[in-house]
Amino acid sequence: MSTSTQGTTRARIVAAFLSDGNRVLLCHRSPQRRWYPDVWDLPGGHVEPGELPAAALARELLEELGIEVAVPAGPPMQQIHTDAFDMQIWLIDSWRGAPVNAALDEHDAIAWFQENELGELCLAHDSYLAMFTKALAVR
Repeated sequence: MSTSTQGTTRARIVAAFLSDGNRVLLCHRSPQRRWYPDVWDLPGGHVEPGELPAAALARELLEELGIEVAVPAGPPMQQIHTDAFDMQIWLIDSWRGAPVNAALDEHDAIAWFQENELGELCLAHDSYLAMFTKALAVR
């Protein structure tokens, strides 16, 4: 957890922009979720106390998608800061295993999307569409 200038505690979140070239993998958050229900989001989760964010990302991807990734060595491709959370997002384009929905209590679906499909989705954060479009255009 981190503390804002107002003294409130914000969650520390890590997420993966999981790309296989011209597609991104998104997870649909179950409608019963307390935070951000019924939206498409990046795979990831909370950083545990004492855990490094990049290591948390590798752990979360194994837990949520059943894939193994190397702990990212470089800086995140994007950061999002709100009153409720600080999120770091890393580009992941190499992994072992096939992504599956291994966190049925969190997501009711996972799917690959191309750039032209993203505008039709209800995304978890307003900045996602521009970030996804820019990242996929570079690939």
